Amino acid sequence: MSKAEQTRQFIVEKTAPLFNTKGYAGTSLSDMTEATGLTKGSIYGNFANKDEVALAAFDHNLKKVETLIRQEMSKVKSTRDKLLVYTNVYSEYFKSYFPVGGCPILNTAIEADDTHPPLKKKAADAINGWKTKIVSLIEEGIQQKEFKAVNDPEQIALTIIAMIEGATMIAHLTGKQAYRKSIMLSVESTIKAIK
Repeated sequence: MSKAEQTRQFIVEKTAPLFNTKGYAGTSLSDMTEATGLTKGSIYGNFANKDEVALAAFDHNLKKVETLIRQEMSKVKSTRDKLLVYTNVYSEYFKSYFPVGGCPILNTAIEADDTHPPLKKKAADAINGWKTKIVSLIEEGIQQKEFKAVNDPEQIALTIIAMIEGATMIAHLTGKQAYRKSIMLSVESTIKAIK
């Protein structure tokens, strides 16, 4: 990795928690310089603008989540247990290698919905990728005879995602982690109900 690539990576790693907690609008250039210890010129010598840093920070945070999910899935064998990894990781995300600030998809989707089209697209692509992964796992379970044919794997996937992200939002908004755990029990029931 070149020195320029190392510097870019450093900037992303240091600013990713800012963008995931304060959001795009709430993260200022002075926040970025304070977090990195670099000057404005150093940051903008490596990125064209704040947008480019924010997009790279989203990718970094999303990769952390995807890596965690992949690692946890590698520890289990059955398709059902792979699906249940989502409930385990999102139930206890504050105790794991999850990005500071929580789910980057939810955080970005809420803020960028109408204000930042490129970030909105990244969040939408992440949701679609997540949905595709869950559908793929359900189809894998059907092929392996773990599940019977399922009428609409996409509907199940979207329901699981909506419940997980809803649980995350409700727990964060109210400060009551018990709500997250309660909703995650419903996610778990939904997964276990796939026959």
